[in-house]
Amino acid sequence: MNITKAIIPVAGWGSRWLPLTKAIEKCMLPIGNRPLIDFVVQDCMAAGISEFIFVVSEQSTQLEAYYRSNLHLNNYLRRAGKENLLPSVAAIDAKLYFITQPSYGKYGTAVPVSLAADYLEDGESAVVLMGDDFMYNADGSSEVARLIAATPEGQCGLMAKRVGADEISKYGVIRMDEQGNYQEIVEKPAPEDAPSDMASIGKYVMTKEVIEMCAAVERSPRGEYELPDAINLLVAKGGVVKVVPAVGQHLDGGTPESWLHANNVVSGYIK
Repeated sequence: MNITKAIIPVAGWGSRWLPLTKAIEKCMLPIGNRPLIDFVVQDCMAAGISEFIFVVSEQSTQLEAYYRSNLHLNNYLRRAGKENLLPSVAAIDAKLYFITQPSYGKYGTAVPVSLAADYLEDGESAVVLMGDDFMYNADGSSEVARLIAATPEGQCGLMAKRVGADEISKYGVIRMDEQGNYQEIVEKPAPEDAPSDMASIGKYVMTKEVIEMCAAVERSPRGEYELPDAINLLVAKGGVVKVVPAVGQHLDGGTPESWLHANNVVSGYIK
């Protein structure tokens, strides 16, 4: 499947990181010397993605600043004889779009994705990835490329990671049919009730049809408009969603603890 667009929601206050995220966008938290979001973007670019649709909050400025050229910095590096650093701060070779998600109104993972529907042509698909977690492969291989390759043409796919019985109750666990296709998510089951050992990690190939369905999902019992419910609508209509097992490590910056773990993994301190 030839996919060239990625939808990446990065709006939100990052409340588990307050007070730091009062001034720093959560997706810009550093993993080594790069922001977290750049691990998502570089994985996508390695898979042939050339257009990025970021759904940002009203106060967002840092993400756009990171990916555009900084002429003052470039001039300084030249004056200081540090031209070798210029490639590391160059603008990326991709088209970038920034959609502002209002801070008032509907809340949940389906909302920002629905805002991006008009950026896709009829019959087109996109990868949909959250902006506060990423898949890490020490060999530099692309998890997004694996997801795209494993998703049949014109269908949807979602990535899942294997989870042990000691942690399964923390996740939404996927029930699959005999062909490895998605049937439903069972939220935080007891280990003995888990339908599989595969947990959803919020990484998708989605057709425009399903992206448009995000605007039609109803509010969940948690009070949010949730992206998996759009997948459920598709399956209820007879659609097929392929479950793709992840190969790399799933790392995230959702909490200070998980962020520290991600830094240690990427830095090579732990495996």
